[in-house]
Amino acid sequence: DQVIVYDEPELARFAIEPYTSAFEDFIHSYQPGSILVGATTVGRQLAPRVAARMHTGLTADCTILEMDESTDLSQIRPAFGGNIMAHIKTPNNRPQMATVRYKIMNAPERMPGESGEIVNRHMPSGKLVSRVEVLDIVEKPKEESIENADVLVVAGRGVKKPEDLQMLQELADLLDGQLACTRPLVEAGIMDAKTQIGLSGRTVRPKLIITCGVSGAVQFTAGMNHSDQIFAINTDPEAPIFKTANYCLVGDLYEVVPELIQRIEARKGAAHV
Repeated sequence: DQVIVYDEPELARFAIEPYTSAFEDFIHSYQPGSILVGATTVGRQLAPRVAARMHTGLTADCTILEMDESTDLSQIRPAFGGNIMAHIKTPNNRPQMATVRYKIMNAPERMPGESGEIVNRHMPSGKLVSRVEVLDIVEKPKEESIENADVLVVAGRGVKKPEDLQMLQELADLLDGQLACTRPLVEAGIMDAKTQIGLSGRTVRPKLIITCGVSGAVQFTAGMNHSDQIFAINTDPEAPIFKTANYCLVGDLYEVVPELIQRIEARKGAAHV
């Protein structure tokens, strides 16, 4: 309903002290009952500092949120390595604060026409002082993130050797997608942690996800079960992933994936002709 704007020169780039001061000013002025912060690099720094200033609790990396009639916010997040889902409430303090994982909720439909109100607030420079001096800014090369991919091919424990990932990468390339993995491949040092899907990795919502040799433990499926279409390949007909998948293929990924690649190449070739 309202967007509160602090547009000051001191806030041009993220600095923890000025941003915290602006956030604190907002809370004192508007007295919100609950505050949600994105669990981004900035949000994970800012939220705990603001919570400490306000003498209130903070639940990090929430995956589900529910509001009780009493206005107590039920903050649900994975705990103990994703083995349980903890329900946390802070009934004695306000504001209730939580950081929320990226892509864990559906984006609202775009509404035609404008609504709501933009409120500009001003803060004196003396309250936006930073004791950190930025000496230089070095741009980081742009990285492809699995969170933004429309298509993902996921390597699971069923992949026998690191060299076999090339086959899955070929499938991902044909579909203009990216290669991702489950936790065992990261722990074995075969793939980077940035490509891991699950409660201890990244949360994704691609249009299509193809899991190859993935059993489908709850820690993994919680990070991808909102994907538009889930296509699962596994030799075990009782694999838990089949309870989540839209399309279930019982078979050896070493037989299925090459045939998939062959058929996609044939279809692409026919389309070019």
